[in-house]
Amino acid sequence: MADTTGNPTSTEASSGSHPPLGKSRWRYIGPGIVVAATGVGAGDLVATLIAGSNFGYTLLWAAVIGCLVKISLAEAAGRWHLSTGRTLFDGWASLGRWTTWFFGVYAVIWGFVYGAAAMSSSALPLQALFPDVMALEWWAIACGLVGLVFVWFNKYAVFEKVMTVLVGVMFVVTVYLAIRVTPNLPDAFAGLLPVLPDEKDSILNTLGLIGGVGGTITLAAYGYWVNAKGWTSTGWMKVMRLDNRVAYATTGIFVIAMLFVGAELLHSANVAIASGDKGLLQLSDILEAQYGAATAKFFLIGFFATSYTSLIGVWHGVSLMFADFVARFRGEGAQKGEEVASGARERSWPFRAYLLWLTFPPIVLLFQGEPFRLIIIYGVLGAAFLPFLAGTLLWLLNSSRTPGEWRNGPVSNAMLVIAGLLFLVLCVKQVWDQPWSEFL
Repeated sequence: MADTTGNPTSTEASSGSHPPLGKSRWRYIGPGIVVAATGVGAGDLVATLIAGSNFGYTLLWAAVIGCLVKISLAEAAGRWHLSTGRTLFDGWASLGRWTTWFFGVYAVIWGFVYGAAAMSSSALPLQALFPDVMALEWWAIACGLVGLVFVWFNKYAVFEKVMTVLVGVMFVVTVYLAIRVTPNLPDAFAGLLPVLPDEKDSILNTLGLIGGVGGTITLAAYGYWVNAKGWTSTGWMKVMRLDNRVAYATTGIFVIAMLFVGAELLHSANVAIASGDKGLLQLSDILEAQYGAATAKFFLIGFFATSYTSLIGVWHGVSLMFADFVARFRGEGAQKGEEVASGARERSWPFRAYLLWLTFPPIVLLFQGEPFRLIIIYGVLGAAFLPFLAGTLLWLLNSSRTPGEWRNGPVSNAMLVIAGLLFLVLCVKQVWDQPWSEFL
């Protein structure tokens, strides 16, 4: 998004291989697939389904804008890593200790609650596919443990390959469903016009759909996956930008396909589904009634792929960020992209400690339910993260911390300002909607 050429400079660091030229760049894409797969969870698909069921194709344009906003955020994070040779957390730390405290508190509370949510989401389709094997809680524990072992013993290259396979499953399932419900293409194209639904709170609902299209903290993890791929210099800038656009084109296809399903299967029949992951189980029942058991099971496989990519993606990406946080907190100096590229972060004790934190303490929540006050704090911190990300990227990429030729141009600044304002509004709404009287 920045007004730059993307050409290698004389100051670029060695990344272990020569940056590709021309069409060969397509062979190198990968971190974008990872961030797309991790960012689109079951909750995102349900939110899009509900938007389609409530408004038909009216908000298709909002889903497209959501993808453009996330492209800008991920591109900015990747550009920081490549242009400075420093990690994003190292950049945050240069803005003051408040960023360290914010991330530390966020990572601990968010990881504890998210771990339980991710394991439960992955378990739901498995229990539906194999109802007589074991209870939901034990499926959830199995998903968490398999994710732990997989990320613990494999480096980024294997992780990326597995994520790519799961994305392929997600892609085939969502596109198949979109074709199966026979979308009304003239109405779909009309949905690209920016029109608000005629109902109360339509602006906030629309902003919520824009903001919910794929990714929260995983957008910040994108730069770490770029480095883990071996891209550590400005010579990889064009490849990174191509990779990022492919990522959110893929995300857009997922979201648009599910909006088609909601518009045709639910809106036309005036059928409502529940919010949250269980809404996808309801959709499975509807698909079975309409198209047979085979289609329903096919959908459940896609549901599992969607949920499990989010689980192992967070297990890997946020653990990388946490390892960087610990290194900086311990005063180890500037954190470089080469350290991530070497694989040293994936073998470090903070990386593995955070993996354990994501897996074992949340098991308590699977059996006892989620503590009320903790969930409120989790919701507030989660809502605050994307305004924090957009604001700090604006700060970093317009300052002397970034080499002059790679600083933001007008388009990048405009998109990050839009993203920051959008997520700030959603953050205020999230904070306002919390039951604070019960909390106190």
